Amino acid sequence: MVIKKDGHPVFRSFLKLLPSYPSANDTHLKLRWLMFARVMFACLLLGATLFLQIQNTDPVLASLVASLYLLIGFIFVLSLLYGTAFRHIKRQKLFAYLQIVIDTIIVTVIVLITGGFHSLFSFLYLVVIIYASMILYMRGGLFLACLISLEYTLILSVDFSISANLAGVINHFSLYEPSAFEIVYKVLTTSMACIAVAVLSGLLTEQNRKTQAELRVMSTHVKRVEKMAYMGEMAAGLAHEIKNPLASLVGSIQLLKDDLSCDPDHGRLMEIVLRETDRLSTLVNEFLLFARPPAGRPELLHLKETIEEVTGLFERDPHHAMRFSVTKRLDSDVRVIMDPAHLRQVLWNLLLNAAESVQDDGMIEIHAVAIKNNDVRIHIKDNGCGISADVVPKIFDPFFTTKSEGTGLGLSIVHRILEAYDSRLDVQSQVGCGATFSFVLKRSGMAN
Repeated sequence: MVIKKDGHPVFRSFLKLLPSYPSANDTHLKLRWLMFARVMFACLLLGATLFLQIQNTDPVLASLVASLYLLIGFIFVLSLLYGTAFRHIKRQKLFAYLQIVIDTIIVTVIVLITGGFHSLFSFLYLVVIIYASMILYMRGGLFLACLISLEYTLILSVDFSISANLAGVINHFSLYEPSAFEIVYKVLTTSMACIAVAVLSGLLTEQNRKTQAELRVMSTHVKRVEKMAYMGEMAAGLAHEIKNPLASLVGSIQLLKDDLSCDPDHGRLMEIVLRETDRLSTLVNEFLLFARPPAGRPELLHLKETIEEVTGLFERDPHHAMRFSVTKRLDSDVRVIMDPAHLRQVLWNLLLNAAESVQDDGMIEIHAVAIKNNDVRIHIKDNGCGISADVVPKIFDPFFTTKSEGTGLGLSIVHRILEAYDSRLDVQSQVGCGATFSFVLKRSGMAN
């Protein structure tokens, strides 16, 4: 069958409701799926009602069939209103609450007109709670479970306490009237089932959300590693080709400077050439360190002592002395296996990055916290200017920097070194609130 692009506007609007499968925390896509599923449910209910009307001509069922037709029409109209308002709604979560609360009322009406206590459609309450937990998480699921318990209690009270036989079609054929104890028992079991389903669905949804967040972080890390590996292989050969003639150039200029008697202007030019070639040599060395970090010699390190040593040297660095304070919270008995030079390089680069971000009287915090799986996570936090969300994905790219000075290789080098130890560098930042860089190392169970 061919669907024309110039089809009926309502049909085209219905097709636009068909979404791709939503992620764990995409309320917008989940609502599109919910609206589509609601229309499908109304179609199934319409088909079942038609089948019931054709197969059974008992006049007692006429009121039931009429009620179902009215309810189905209401669901279709409601779905059309949802679809029309969907694009203009800003508060998606509130819109989700509104839809699902109305769904509980629709299910309550279905239960009421199909028998109340004897209705076979009470399971629809659990379906509502499940998708409520998927969209609104555990808090929303529990709220809907309590609301459904109240609604179910209300319809049973109306049905039996007041003796207003609103569900008379099914009760007309029932063999007995349930006792008060049976009614209370059913209300309690239904309520407990709703709460249990809300808790279980909420836990699964929360776990799914955390898993997808971890997968997104891991995917970003893998893409970053692949990009750096490609750039590293390409850059290593280029850096070597630059390094050798650069060394020859520096040596030749030194000889010319020592052997030739130059006037002051020529001397200044020689100094400029030597200074710039030295800067270029430093850049090439850093580029080589990024492209192909030297193979380390891992050894058992006392983490607290190593951090104390690096921070002590950094605080006495003349370029940053007296500009900030460093606070440390370190476990005294944590040991890791890592090349000391690599760990010092990682810590120094991260401290340097933090120091360049803070203003005078800034603060840098270093925390080393033991976590699960025999790991230790090291945080380096500053209260500096922070990093904007659009810049964060770029800070690990070689030569990318937001500072007036620097090569933009510091974080790239840290990332490459940590990669050799099956670790990764994570960042959390907000503009004006500073940044936190963290990485995980494996703990060693060896004692002193």
